[in-house]
Amino acid sequence: MYHLPVLFLTLAISAACIVAAGEPNLKLTGNFMQGGLVHGQVVPGEKVQINGHGVRVSVDGKFIIGFGRDYPAQAKLMVYSVDGSTKRNQTLNIEAREYAIERIDGLPENKVNPDKEALARIIQESENISKARSLDDDRMDFKSSFIWPVLGPISGVYGSQRVLNGHARRPHFGVDIAAPTGTPVQAPAAGMVTYVNDKVYYSGGTLVVDHGHHLSSSFLHLEEILVKVGDRVEQGQKIALVGSTGRVTGAHLDWRMNWHQQRLDPALLMDDLLEQR
Repeated sequence: MYHLPVLFLTLAISAACIVAAGEPNLKLTGNFMQGGLVHGQVVPGEKVQINGHGVRVSVDGKFIIGFGRDYPAQAKLMVYSVDGSTKRNQTLNIEAREYAIERIDGLPENKVNPDKEALARIIQESENISKARSLDDDRMDFKSSFIWPVLGPISGVYGSQRVLNGHARRPHFGVDIAAPTGTPVQAPAAGMVTYVNDKVYYSGGTLVVDHGHHLSSSFLHLEEILVKVGDRVEQGQKIALVGSTGRVTGAHLDWRMNWHQQRLDPALLMDDLLEQR
């Protein structure tokens, strides 16, 4: 694995700390940028849509929305009154980010250019993981501040364009944290385990934890997974061990987050970045 300066990540976090106040009955706080997550508050009973898609709203009027790596410059947020008779909208400006180019060499060729049989397996595994991320219930385990699942040097950043063995491939959608094999991985927030597989083609030992409202964390390249599907986990609980399984060149944890189909930057959720590291 190559290593990028922690300063690069720190500067990205500093630039992302944006807070926006909406209308009197609409409050929005969070990171209005690609990879960011925003918390919202409306009058209890009101309905919310983002770009025409419904958003889960809690009984007390709380909701979340997220913006993926290549999210467009604006999003249209609609709020419908309790009786549906009125609606109001707000245009959200989403800050674009510049992404690094990360070159990784020395990977097994079959992990960069898989054969037909491996491709079929990869497609099926991707579908299974996507299904595991599709849980959408009313738990709000994401309400508390997240903690780092592992502490260590940042060896890969969100959004970077990957060049593997000289071949351009999909961007990286997580944060890589270098740590020795066997290092405990703790749950960054409470949640429900929705996927466990110790032999995924690309990601090796893979675990998905759902935090409610369609927000989930994925943990990749694990040596061992210590929980099973259906388990409830609490923040700080040991859930797995760092490994070097799947497509890797060294031991590390790849932590990813999704809101619906939007791939988020876990680092943007972290408070007191330097103090925790």
